[in-house]
Amino acid sequence: MQEELIARVRAACLADEGLDAALMYGSFAADEADEHSDVEFWLFFTPARRAEVDPARWCGTIAPISHGLVNEFGTYVVFFPGLIRGEFHFATTADIAAVAEWPARGAAVDRMVVVDRRGALAPVLAALPQRYEPVEGPEAVARYCDPFVNWLVLAHHLTSRGELLRAWDALGHVQRHLVWMARLAHGATEHWLTPSRRAEWELPPEIVRALRASTTSAEDVRRALPAAFELGRRCWTVLADRYEVELPTRLLDEVAAALRVATTSPIDSTEPISNSQ
Repeated sequence: MQEELIARVRAACLADEGLDAALMYGSFAADEADEHSDVEFWLFFTPARRAEVDPARWCGTIAPISHGLVNEFGTYVVFFPGLIRGEFHFATTADIAAVAEWPARGAAVDRMVVVDRRGALAPVLAALPQRYEPVEGPEAVARYCDPFVNWLVLAHHLTSRGELLRAWDALGHVQRHLVWMARLAHGATEHWLTPSRRAEWELPPEIVRALRASTTSAEDVRRALPAAFELGRRCWTVLADRYEVELPTRLLDEVAAALRVATTSPIDSTEPISNSQ
């Protein structure tokens, strides 16, 4: 179904003379897609044409849509039949230059370009690296390991206080940095900008199991924190040795001790007062 939708988008782009350039990005451009993948496009209209275009109507010419919305990044998201998500950036020719600021393009140029009437888009894409290379050296420890322990200690305190939902939110930040640390420690940096992407296929099985042990429901954050900490400490040690930086042993020992105590201590929590009372 997605391939058919992509073909229809290509046809619509070619037929719209006010569309100066368009590109496809994401899984299909990278040749990594499956039946669950989104279809994703940037559409660069002339300013006059963009003023006329209604995103819902434009997408509705591709296939019936059950709903459309603007997400937190300003992207127009539609739901095609079969719950297939489409992401469309409705932009103007003035926005083509901003593509040069992307960290990487993620696919080959010829698989991305849909329309390029003036030849303005392809050179900008070609100047980008296809794959993002993460920072190496001591800066990597500061960028990924330090936020990991910062969020983890916060999650520990929130759990002990009984703010389990807030702790669960903090755990999400812990996990994101933990996946980055695991990828860097194990040389699996293929999908760096979205580190959880294809992690099950790109990381060693034992690391995947350890990462899964660090996930949990809001009611069981306390169980996940020691698992996240142990894996994080292992990865941090690898990176500290590799980049010849000092491991913050004193802090890590203190965190380990606090987590051991926390697993045997009751959570300081009271039931919220019902609005009906």
